[in-house]
Amino acid sequence: MRVHARAMAVMAAALALGAGVVACGGDDEADSGSGGGETTAAAKDTSPIVIGAAIDQTDFMKFFDGPALTAAQIRAEEINAAGGVNGRKIEFSVQNTQLKPDRTRAAALELAEKGADILWVTCDVDFSTPSAQVGIAKGLLTIAPCIGTDQMGPKRFGEKGKLAFSYGNVAQDEGAALAELAKERGFQTATVVTDKSIAFTTNVCQAFTKRFEKNGGTTTQESFTQGDKTINRVVSKVNRTKSDTIALCTITQNDLPAFVSGVRGAGNKTPIMGPWSIDGAFWLPKSKTVADNILLTTYASIYGDDPDPKVQALIDEMTAKDQAPATGGFVTGAAVIDGIVEAVKKNGGSTDGAKLAATMEGFSGLKTISGAISFSPEFHTAFGRTYRVIEIKGGKPAYAGEISAGEPEPLT
Repeated sequence: MRVHARAMAVMAAALALGAGVVACGGDDEADSGSGGGETTAAAKDTSPIVIGAAIDQTDFMKFFDGPALTAAQIRAEEINAAGGVNGRKIEFSVQNTQLKPDRTRAAALELAEKGADILWVTCDVDFSTPSAQVGIAKGLLTIAPCIGTDQMGPKRFGEKGKLAFSYGNVAQDEGAALAELAKERGFQTATVVTDKSIAFTTNVCQAFTKRFEKNGGTTTQESFTQGDKTINRVVSKVNRTKSDTIALCTITQNDLPAFVSGVRGAGNKTPIMGPWSIDGAFWLPKSKTVADNILLTTYASIYGDDPDPKVQALIDEMTAKDQAPATGGFVTGAAVIDGIVEAVKKNGGSTDGAKLAATMEGFSGLKTISGAISFSPEFHTAFGRTYRVIEIKGGKPAYAGEISAGEPEPLT
């Protein structure tokens, strides 16, 4: 019933918006005829808006790419049921990149050559670079649902990178939000443990450290690289360091449960904090005493208690399709559709890449199902969201409140 009510509400809202666009007269302008003064209405583009998705469907990134795409497809179905965007329906064409660079590039080329209006790429900037380069070279708006670094844009891709965006939270924002959560909890000292295997985890801990120290706290630094077999040494150092909290920036691979088990197994009950990249119950150690006293920031709660009925309804609908999300990152896929719809409407139905990108760069507090987001010339990865706080107690994750960064924390 909740899913049905949500769909009806979205349909009514979209119909109302559509009526407003029609009332404004938008695309239908009269042109003078060449003969006896006759006028004809300018043709309105009713062709579908094709989103070409070059994503991983078989390797480990499928756990991020898949839920985001499913959420986007559900959101697009709602938009289409209400008449589409300026009369244009949203369609998806999907290619499996297999996380192989050559295949990633080939998939993007095939999608572009078959007429994709917008290119959708995988949720990691390194893996998505071969496809993103194709998209921006073809002049297409190129979007990732959940890349979390500031490299999805001009910083990595130069001038043409103005066409590239991510609806993930930029690390400078999430690290700052995590530090604000530490302040809210009264933590004054932190052991910061950085996994240097990817830019996101490195940048999150850098932003956390800067904001935490700006807020008056003091930090001790440790680091490792996922899979380098130094995690036990890091655990030993952390257990010898007394602090109010442990800020752990890593991903849900083997070293994460090993770290948590090593810390808790030694009797160290210090609160562990982390960003969205440690969200999900699937990695938690089975022991309730080990999987305990852990705080993290994320996009949405997947644990049946998200405070937004629309988000919970989306989770329910995904679950009904046997696509239950494993982390809160799924909601960014639906947010991408919200952003595309807004940009296309503001450009009178056009899907011209440069026009859409210029509009998107100007989004400030854009309302999406994932919360209000912003972009800027500096950050083509989203910032400004209010984060869900998840607290894990006795092996059970649950929604525990919300936190925001205020502003992203500069890394220089």
